[in-house]
Amino acid sequence: MRDPRVDRLATLLIDYSVDLKAGERLLIECVGLEIPLAKALIRKAYEAGAYPFLTVKDHELMGALLEGTDEEHMRAVGAYEAARMRDMDAYIGIRAGKNSNELSSVPPEKMDLYQRYWWEPVHSEIRVPKTKWCVLRYPNHSMAQSAQMSLEAFEDFYYDVCTLNYAGMADAMDALAARMAATDQVHIKGPGTDLTFSIKGMPQIKCAGLRNIPDGELFTAPVRESVNGTVTYNTSSLYMGTTFDNVSFTFRDGKIVEANASNPERLERILSTDEGARYIGEFSFGLNPHIKHPIKDTLFDEKIQGSFHLTPGRAYEECDNGNRSAVHWDLVCIQRPEYGGGEVYFDGTLVRKDGIFVTDDLAGLNPDRLASL
Repeated sequence: MRDPRVDRLATLLIDYSVDLKAGERLLIECVGLEIPLAKALIRKAYEAGAYPFLTVKDHELMGALLEGTDEEHMRAVGAYEAARMRDMDAYIGIRAGKNSNELSSVPPEKMDLYQRYWWEPVHSEIRVPKTKWCVLRYPNHSMAQSAQMSLEAFEDFYYDVCTLNYAGMADAMDALAARMAATDQVHIKGPGTDLTFSIKGMPQIKCAGLRNIPDGELFTAPVRESVNGTVTYNTSSLYMGTTFDNVSFTFRDGKIVEANASNPERLERILSTDEGARYIGEFSFGLNPHIKHPIKDTLFDEKIQGSFHLTPGRAYEECDNGNRSAVHWDLVCIQRPEYGGGEVYFDGTLVRKDGIFVTDDLAGLNPDRLASL
């Protein structure tokens, strides 16, 4: 029996997230056999008069592929994948799989080759700027276990999170975007965190269901050399197959000059990828009222209500502070009281305390208001 929630999600993705039109080409890329949603997307694409294309990948097979690779091989695979992506008008990536840590045994130098010659040319240089795209997860036993839920409870959580009123959320974000547009200095304080930077003149980008599902963030970028102080992240992060805990950075004139984490050698390798890996490419507020706790999945964790993320690496094209890097690593800090609290100031004015916006104009972004949309 088909779950009607799958069809509702597929409709949201096709009609709203990628706004698929007749005659357009849609690439559906599945990491794992997420058959119900892939089938629903194929049906919806045909109903829209579009042409669906399908590719299926698997973390275990990817690990085997990468373990024996070299630069020539990754360049060739990247060129093949890039040629296909150039032919697409839209892209939906369903990223799940049985084990999110499957690539942790791949040697770091092989992951570097994958990142540099496959991922970056295909996704950062073609898919992101040149297609209508959306990336999401799909509920499975692995994700439910990571979230410390039964599969049934996680599915209920997933569909609540993924099918909320994103158009209404986008409207509610306007007040925060206006505040940020008028702001020069941002000051963030919390346990292990005392950080300042400028966002003067930088764009504000609302994320409300058009690029990620689940969604719910508003991001900008710091002026590249303006970041000073220390930030300590209080969520685990899975990046390039490795889990990192207790990550903290100290900045001087925008550059990370001191870094600590549970896996210091791999951390140093990531930060040494290129010059831009030690500078920040994104600053964002997490706003999704249904996401409260981390599950070690960036697509969910970066939208946690009452959080922010400050991202080492590449700036997005639509909010470009000039930072270039093969790295884009969204690291999350939750500022609600149960996670230690914290404050965010705009030009000396307190705008958020312990995860709650405290000014009248921003009250519409607090969880009670967003959840009722």
